[in-house]
Amino acid sequence: MTHPPAPAADHHATLHAQFRWQVPAQFNIAQACCARWARQTPEAIAIRWQNERGERADLRYGELQRQANRLAHALQRLGVQRGDRVAIVMPQRFETAIAHMAVYQLGAVAMPLSMLFGPDALAYRLQDSQARVAIVDESAIANLRAARAECPALACLVAVGAAAGQGDADWPALLAAAPDTHDPVLTGADDPAVLIYTSGTTGPPKGALIPHRALIGNLSGFVCSQNWFPQDDAVFWSPADWAWTGGLMDALLPTLYFGREIVAYQGRFDPEAALALMQAHRVTHTFLFPTALKAMMKAVPHPRDRHTLTLRAIMSAGEAVGDAVFDWCRHELGVVVNEMFGQTEINYIVGNCQRSVDAAGRVVPGWPARPGSMGRAYPGHRVAVIDDEGRECPRGTPGDVALHRLDVHGEPDPVFFLGYWRNEGATRAKFTGDPAASWCRTGDTAVMDEDGYLWYQGRSDDVFKAAGYRIGPSEVENCLVKHPAVANAAVVPKPDAQRGAVVKAYVVLAPGFRGDEALVQALQQHVKGRLAPYEYPKDIEFIDALPMTTTGKVQRRVLRLQEEARAAAPASPTERT
Repeated sequence: MTHPPAPAADHHATLHAQFRWQVPAQFNIAQACCARWARQTPEAIAIRWQNERGERADLRYGELQRQANRLAHALQRLGVQRGDRVAIVMPQRFETAIAHMAVYQLGAVAMPLSMLFGPDALAYRLQDSQARVAIVDESAIANLRAARAECPALACLVAVGAAAGQGDADWPALLAAAPDTHDPVLTGADDPAVLIYTSGTTGPPKGALIPHRALIGNLSGFVCSQNWFPQDDAVFWSPADWAWTGGLMDALLPTLYFGREIVAYQGRFDPEAALALMQAHRVTHTFLFPTALKAMMKAVPHPRDRHTLTLRAIMSAGEAVGDAVFDWCRHELGVVVNEMFGQTEINYIVGNCQRSVDAAGRVVPGWPARPGSMGRAYPGHRVAVIDDEGRECPRGTPGDVALHRLDVHGEPDPVFFLGYWRNEGATRAKFTGDPAASWCRTGDTAVMDEDGYLWYQGRSDDVFKAAGYRIGPSEVENCLVKHPAVANAAVVPKPDAQRGAVVKAYVVLAPGFRGDEALVQALQQHVKGRLAPYEYPKDIEFIDALPMTTTGKVQRRVLRLQEEARAAAPASPTERT
């Protein structure tokens, strides 16, 4: 089917005025995302799976529910009760989704963990959460076994796939012995559903406890960022790991909530493979990190020359997209990217939307994206830029992006997390003002313009001063990526005795380029010609790969600390002469 393009107009104020949250007292993610579709459309495809070898399989809603019922019985036999934490350590595969549905319908708490975590990272989270059971496949079984000795509360390892025989129980045997019907536990909308540990970009990871209602709070942003999802032929795919908010709450769960199809790709991200996958499965909607889009832009500059794509919407988040990637998406993928902003604690609160549908089913405008902007508050969310005292900053003044507990109509916003796991102090520090009507700080710095668009400057602790000037790293990084030699870049302060700090750029080269002094000078001139004179990098260091979190965010803190350590180290004899 074809969809007419939305008129180039602005429907933002109307969407906010008409939007009202509908949050029932009792709500369960598994019932909303699986059980109701298993009753209504049991033969509809829920998940299309493919691996790196090209093998494929489909899982339908009816079977997803039956397998979740069996696992729910098995977990109960293993002692899992309401409120217990169950770790899920697997990539995008059927068993991951089945495990989530089973845990939710038990009233237990799913704790997704990245398969990339090493033993120490796993042990920290398993200890802190006191998880009772862990479900793990071959991608992480060795690391989990190595961490287990430090996790006395962990009573059982359930082994999946090629990990069979390496845990306490094997998935097939557990499910084979269980019936395929199950009476779900009734949960309140405020009951905990998910425990997700933050990525630790600014300190030790904290466990954000997410209630069932938070999925409802995500939906206005998901619908808008995907240009009015669902559409009757919608197929969603994202490389985002289902262990993180970006993969779980921005891809898997909202797609299933609407009873549509999501592609599960079990394999490493590769730019060309991603385009081939989207062509093969006729993907219409996607979430792609800026780092993924940058890699695709450099590896396949003209993708539609080689691939037939059916994309209608691209959401991007995690880092600033920048106008170079924005223009590439528009011209080479044929889609205006909808940048989105949120975090684990308060997800999907700001972004863009190219099209919407009114009450009569007619296509009407959303609001136009502005290249380089994060967008505006999604319907149902009251967003502002605030100062240290919690006052709204004048338009055009940098401050901390914050979300109010009450929406624009004075009603509670359901997107909020319940708090940090066993860390009341950190929870209190996240909010400013009256507990019942307070601002939740994101820790991200931005400027709001007169029209309500937010312009990202970086994590509050990533913004720095050099020679008295305030530097937002994302603007310099975006400028560098526009140069054909640059695949990716990160900007941090380098301590300097005279100026306090100078701008330093770590640069990952695109294939075919050599990092020599001539290129350093070329990149400096490239930035000088486009930004303010004080923003160009006085020092450039070429690096094979930037330090990244497993959610695809650049860890500038690692590079900043490295620069501070270098500055503090005694000078070598050569440097002193």
